[in-house]
Amino acid sequence: MRDYMSTALSLDRNIGRTLDYLDRNGLSENTIVIYMSDQGFYLGEHGWFDKRFMYEESFRTPMVMRCPGAVKPGSSNNDFVMNLDIAPTLLQAAHAEIPPDMQGESFLPVLSGKNKARKAMYYHYYENGEHAVSPHFGVRNERYKLIRFYNRVNGWELYDLKKDPSK
Repeated sequence: MRDYMSTALSLDRNIGRTLDYLDRNGLSENTIVIYMSDQGFYLGEHGWFDKRFMYEESFRTPMVMRCPGAVKPGSSNNDFVMNLDIAPTLLQAAHAEIPPDMQGESFLPVLSGKNKARKAMYYHYYENGEHAVSPHFGVRNERYKLIRFYNRVNGWELYDLKKDPSK
């Protein structure tokens, strides 16, 4: 737990140093900064101290973005965005062509309120090796999550996230 908290503190401190450097050197207005983590680790939730499950603590991935003219400082957005959306977003911001075969979608229109984000997301953990996590896949939208476990565990789980937001 101490290592986890030390890492979070170090990230906060060093991201701040990076942003301060950009500000001091006049680079803030034309630089997009994105920090995105991988899935978080459980800290005892659901009885786990690992990741890989489709439960919210691990499924939701933190992202912080500074994008002058598109992201209001201090704002928060809970729309569905995925890491494969970063490249098309940066290409659009640079006024470059987004290749038609590129996966992902620019989320600049979502940030400006011109478009809605994805309505649902798909997840698949397919490994059946050294970790104690049974392979599973699922779909999540704003309200519901459906998970299908297979191989080690065979079953379905359906959650209403308004009634049970930690699943």
